[in-house]
Amino acid sequence: MRTLGPEDPGMAMLYGVTDNFRSVWQLLEVPMVPFLRLSIIICAVMSIMLFKERVHMAIVIMTVKLMGSKWYTKFKLEALKQDLEDNNSCPTVLVQIPMYNEKEVYKLSIGAVCSLSWPSDRLIVQVLDDSTNMVLRELVELECKKWVAKGVNVKYETRNNRNGYKAGALREGLQKQYVNDCEFVAIFDADFQPETDFLWRTIPYLLDNSELALVQARWKFVNADECLMTRLQEMSLDYHFTVEQEVGSSTCSFFGFNGTAGVWRIRAIHDAGGWKDRTTVEDMDLAVRASLKGWKFLFVGDLCVKNELPSTFKAYRFQQHRWSCGPANLFKKMSKEIMLCEKVSIWKKIYVIYSFFFVRKIVAHWVTFFFYCVIIPLTVLIPQVHLPKAIAIYIPATITILNAICTPRSLHLVVFWILFENVMSLHRTKAAIIGLLEANRVNEWVVTEKLGNTIKQKNIKPWRRRCGLCGLEARHVVKFRLGERIHMLELLMGVFLMYCAIYDFLFGHDHFFIYLFLQAGAFFVMGFGYVGTFVSN
Repeated sequence: MRTLGPEDPGMAMLYGVTDNFRSVWQLLEVPMVPFLRLSIIICAVMSIMLFKERVHMAIVIMTVKLMGSKWYTKFKLEALKQDLEDNNSCPTVLVQIPMYNEKEVYKLSIGAVCSLSWPSDRLIVQVLDDSTNMVLRELVELECKKWVAKGVNVKYETRNNRNGYKAGALREGLQKQYVNDCEFVAIFDADFQPETDFLWRTIPYLLDNSELALVQARWKFVNADECLMTRLQEMSLDYHFTVEQEVGSSTCSFFGFNGTAGVWRIRAIHDAGGWKDRTTVEDMDLAVRASLKGWKFLFVGDLCVKNELPSTFKAYRFQQHRWSCGPANLFKKMSKEIMLCEKVSIWKKIYVIYSFFFVRKIVAHWVTFFFYCVIIPLTVLIPQVHLPKAIAIYIPATITILNAICTPRSLHLVVFWILFENVMSLHRTKAAIIGLLEANRVNEWVVTEKLGNTIKQKNIKPWRRRCGLCGLEARHVVKFRLGERIHMLELLMGVFLMYCAIYDFLFGHDHFFIYLFLQAGAFFVMGFGYVGTFVSN
């Protein structure tokens, strides 16, 4: 026990509370020991699975870069573009923009898409507006008419319901008669702004390879520097695009469609069964079904499309629930179909079921939360259980380094990224379990709120202020709903970790309290909602 001056009244009270808790804990300690040892074994296995997956992808991506063998670089893009221009053989392309009450960004997306460089007689822009705000609908329609007057073929389509949400809107959009002449469809969410040459840098790939169903571009975040939360999101998503998407494209010609900034061969969509709304990840659902039909995908890593990251914690939580619950639910629905499919190789089946779904969409969340936020703190309270340092320190450190190097400019934020991801693992783990069990909220669809960063940058500077932890930028709060800022699960986890940290500080010998104090603080900060950008209601 550390000598800390028990004669001090405050320390005496702390010792008293700790001793009382220890007495109660000793009654539970004996039955907890075998359970905790089994849990460590299970978490160790999951950690090794995730570690091997990350190392394997690192080796593949290093090989691809060193040998210069990215799939898209094998195509002679300039020659293909020149051939299209010389022969005036550009196909008719449909561009869909699904939106729902996108008051902050609708002008950005419509303007960017209508400015695409492509023969005007072979380009159809389809604005799929499911907005419930009638005034906003009129504004969006007015914006469409403005571009029609400039010679762009813009079709403004609305529905009287939101059946199927985004999948339903895209499905009904493809059923319009004028789409029959279109060979390809590009899809952009309402906050995405493609460069003018986007179609010239994607369509030629599809024309040169009849087996290609999808060309996916990378995302570029216009508001990554808005606050600490957006910087940390950038670190995670950079790894997704730089490594996961590139590895899938280079090895199996398969990856999950990101739902936007991609071009599909319309025939491949129909061949796969079209858009389905059985999960909240309709984009991934379509990609998996198309892959099982034998279609191939291409990721073009040097083609970036500007978009906006969710900068409010509320919007980010809703997005992460959908991104975690949907894949787990789709995994449950499609595992048997994938295993019984005869059109793809065994290697591809293993890749989709084990690597793509099980390790990345389930194991990654579970091991992060249960091991680093539950099991390791419990070992502090039960010293009879030995925790191997290789599993507790070296493996997670390697995984963290492999992720962080994809965003070199944010390497100094790696500690904050670890703490942030560990807190979010609670939310993601809960969502993945909901998806697997098809429990309540399994089909919850909440459109990610956008703030129109590129429009507001000039206007928000005078009333920005510093608040929260570590200089998080925020907008002045006039009022807020308490329920939107207080998150009880995070606060309860913070209390648990704080007690474990204090206990280890007083009685432990492994110095885990350093990590536990930091992690408890992160849970408290996010539990009280002091993260991201705040806006008045």
